[in-house]
Amino acid sequence: MRAAKIEMLNWLKAWLLTGLVLFGLMNALAHAQTFMRVRGAITSFDGHVLAVKTREGNDLKVKVADDVGVSSLKSLQLTDIKQGSFVGATAVKEGPDGALYAREVHVFPEELRGAGEGHREWDLEPGSTMTNANVDAIVETNDGKQLTLRYKDGMQKIIVPPGVPIVTFIPGDKSLLKAGAYVFFTAQQVTDGTFITQRIQVGTDGTKPPM
Repeated sequence: MRAAKIEMLNWLKAWLLTGLVLFGLMNALAHAQTFMRVRGAITSFDGHVLAVKTREGNDLKVKVADDVGVSSLKSLQLTDIKQGSFVGATAVKEGPDGALYAREVHVFPEELRGAGEGHREWDLEPGSTMTNANVDAIVETNDGKQLTLRYKDGMQKIIVPPGVPIVTFIPGDKSLLKAGAYVFFTAQQVTDGTFITQRIQVGTDGTKPPM
């Protein structure tokens, strides 16, 4: 039991380090290196190179780091989000008042509190943003629950309508990288022009990573 707990903690630490890159801290190096976010379905994996049909319809091959971290997604309910939870939310502005409406929410395990904290532009769809922050308050509205998300330098209020995907992260391994599985990851272009990834999120049972 103790060995399993240590293994879990080591996985979470590794996830944190790569997750910080995944959710925006990599931008500090953008002038020297090229990154891209990849969303799509696996077409093949030979243990070293992952082939993906991207959501744009492109065929992409990405090298997988030997120590790649893999996580699967577990679906949650809106009621699983509590005051004090640390979450990430992709949202877009809607309506005449420009209120932010969530497209997805991912709840971080407690060990990953603070990962990628802040509010920034995102590329899930045009005009979308990503906010990683602490849930300061939850209020019922006619359109769903409004989350007040507070981070170091500011605050955002995001309405989460019923039916919006809500997930959390579960440790996984390369056995999840099967043809047909949907994935989301950030790839870095290395000096020879190829791309490599250090962390992959995999949807299970036909689900797609929503972020």
